[in-house]
Amino acid sequence: METNDNVVMLAKPVRKGITKILFSRVFIIGILLVLQIAFFVAAYVWFYDNVHIFLHLQWIFTFVMIIYLFNSKMDSSAKLTWMLIIALVPIVGALLLFWTQSNIGHRKEINMVKKQIDDSKEMLDQSEKVFKEVERDGSGSDDLCKYLNKTGCFPLYDKSEVTYFPLGEDKFEAMLKELEKAKKFIFMEYFIVEEGYMWGRILDILIRKAEAGVEVRVMYDGMCEMSTLPTDYWKRLEKKGIHARAFSPIMPIVSSHYNYRDHRKILSIDGKVAFNGGVNLADEYINRIERFGHWKDTAVMIKGPAVQSLTLMFLQMWNLRSGDSTEDYKKWLSEPVNEYPDAKGYVMPYCDNPLDGYKVGEAVYIDILYRSTDYVHIMTPYLILDGELETALRFAAQRGVDVKIIMPGIPDKAFAYSLAKTHYKNLVEAGVKIYEYTPGFVHAKVFVSDDIKAVVGTINLDYRSLYHHFECATYMYKTDCIPAIEKDFQDTLSKCREVSVESIKSEKLSYKIMGTLGKMISPLI
Repeated sequence: METNDNVVMLAKPVRKGITKILFSRVFIIGILLVLQIAFFVAAYVWFYDNVHIFLHLQWIFTFVMIIYLFNSKMDSSAKLTWMLIIALVPIVGALLLFWTQSNIGHRKEINMVKKQIDDSKEMLDQSEKVFKEVERDGSGSDDLCKYLNKTGCFPLYDKSEVTYFPLGEDKFEAMLKELEKAKKFIFMEYFIVEEGYMWGRILDILIRKAEAGVEVRVMYDGMCEMSTLPTDYWKRLEKKGIHARAFSPIMPIVSSHYNYRDHRKILSIDGKVAFNGGVNLADEYINRIERFGHWKDTAVMIKGPAVQSLTLMFLQMWNLRSGDSTEDYKKWLSEPVNEYPDAKGYVMPYCDNPLDGYKVGEAVYIDILYRSTDYVHIMTPYLILDGELETALRFAAQRGVDVKIIMPGIPDKAFAYSLAKTHYKNLVEAGVKIYEYTPGFVHAKVFVSDDIKAVVGTINLDYRSLYHHFECATYMYKTDCIPAIEKDFQDTLSKCREVSVESIKSEKLSYKIMGTLGKMISPLI
């Protein structure tokens, strides 16, 4: 690949050495968080100095929180974790449980999310003709559509063309071409944006398009300000004519609110083409630089009516901060939509919101597992399962379905890798076949089943994706690209080593110890 020396960079020179550390946002926020934690510790010590007053109140409060825990809707694995914490440090554990469950720090956000969904859920209509077609064939896709529309606005579309990209490099080249065609708007929402070759090439186009009068909006997760971008990066983009926002930037306030990250990857252009998948905007995702060996990732490009759903998802998240009226939705969703009459099958983009009580991402995966008859083939970077999802995987394999999972061969996080390995024995004994990608790291989030169903998106098989993150994905039924997805799975499989009972037994002792101990707190990771 040619090197482009003219890519746009907006980051300013940074201070060096101790000065850089002392004046960094990370250092200041760290100090303020430490001070708050110190206050809580001091308060706790004071309570213990007055133990004759508070001992009985402590016992009553802890007992009440245990009753609450047993009667909550929380996953059983999470309940066990909380019981362990309360058993080890009763009052601290009970207070921590109360704090996380009382929604302190994000009640306002919950109400704002609900309002945005309620105000916009009627913006897109479900074609009765399409719904009836799918209902008649008994695939269950109609039932899934009913469920998803209880949580938001996720119509099932026909006449939509889907292209599958087996590598981030493929998506990147298609993105550049489609961005150059933009006439009215470009909406981008990504978990990670990092300056480098990939983002520089994209940013160059965004600046030119903004100068030409195209509405350009960029949203990235606020964690980028702690790792890959300056804290005022959105201001620098604004100066270039690009409207920009950081989702939930980290502030010097202790809050469970920071658990909820925007892990989505959405690009919508003119309402005519959209991209979804696992690929972030950083150079490792296109193998421009090497991190953890070869980076295997996937994405889809959608053209046609189904693009509307991804446009709506972006606007809902964008307006979450501004509180804009529904006029903003109408303006961009009223753009003419191209139809592709020759495109086969049905497409249903959807998203998962951690604040609404629905486990959408997990529900879609479980639905595929329970309805499968021949095979379910999966690619995921992480495997930290709750009881329901592990049961669904084992049940599918035990009733004769060919269940295969491709995991990374070179992990990005040793702790997450060790937790994944704690599930290997139960899954393999049930007949699930697990493989590890020897060239490097698998970041793809893919389900493909029975040559007729597939999901490509941002949703990992771990607690963070399934419970704590804003996520999105594209569900496909009988679309033209499904054979390409299955072919890519088989091609990737040829580069993998299979996990066996023997290999599990001979696993590194460090992984066994880390996984065994870490599993006790895995629902909180």
